[in-house]
Amino acid sequence: MFPIIPASSSGTTIYQNDEGIFFGGWASSAAQGMTNLVSNAGVVATDVAAVATGRMGAGGCEYGGDKGIFGYGSTGSVSSLSNLVSNVGVVASDVTGVGTARESIAACGYGGDKGIFGYGNAGGGHPAGLRSMTNLVSNAGVVTTDVTGVGSARSSPAACEYGGDKGIFGFGEAAADRTGVTNLVTNTGVVGTDVAAVGTARTSAAACEYGGDKGIFGFGYAGSPLNFTGITNLVSNTGVVATDTAEVGTGKSGRGACEYGQDKGIFAYGYTGPVSTSNKVSNAGVVASDTAGVGTARYGVAGCSFN
Repeated sequence: MFPIIPASSSGTTIYQNDEGIFFGGWASSAAQGMTNLVSNAGVVATDVAAVATGRMGAGGCEYGGDKGIFGYGSTGSVSSLSNLVSNVGVVASDVTGVGTARESIAACGYGGDKGIFGYGNAGGGHPAGLRSMTNLVSNAGVVTTDVTGVGSARSSPAACEYGGDKGIFGFGEAAADRTGVTNLVTNTGVVGTDVAAVGTARTSAAACEYGGDKGIFGFGYAGSPLNFTGITNLVSNTGVVATDTAEVGTGKSGRGACEYGQDKGIFAYGYTGPVSTSNKVSNAGVVASDTAGVGTARYGVAGCSFN
């Protein structure tokens, strides 16, 4: 099915994709490279054998309106590799990295057909390894060199689209502690300064678009002792983050998330011990209870949509 392609009030073409894909993660003491496709009904498929180098903590986003890209992450050491995803969900072989190698990164679309990777940990421990730089992705899937960072350097944030052609990064592990700050991304890929936190500060959350022009942050690690949470925070079509919505399903961190069915979303995989369960998000932003897992249980997973 072809994506819905309306025009925004700014004239930007807005794409709403029909299918999704999850990539990578950590399982069995190793970084993984398998993928799992998501149908336009939100059904997660069994593992597809790895094409890309296995890694955890990568980012994933859309580009070109109907394709995707996974980038960065850890193979056991930080990486800047990327892998393009075709409009039928086929993952291409590794592309030599561009920009600073790092893990625990986030990514989202902007401008209707472009993407952005941001933040992460470049190695060297905490807080020395924390970064705030970004790398833009063209509508042909080409990753640019580092853009000077804006906002709090942090690892393990989440990111999603909102408003049809803009993006938002939020949450993560900053120098002092977990944070709930957010940073808006314009439809030209410019990252804004920190917006004060709303909702529970946490790290290793996930985020995706829903409803065609809104977003949702969900799940994550909110602190000791083993406080894995399932709370969510909705993002309006003007980029305003709402207060916590009580958790549905089992709290988890290190999940992936993506759009499917053109106006719905899904969270999957993650850690309480590695899991493969998923939770769908309706086109009104309502999170469903746990769906039994499909594929290899793992965490540090990335997701994006295509088609």
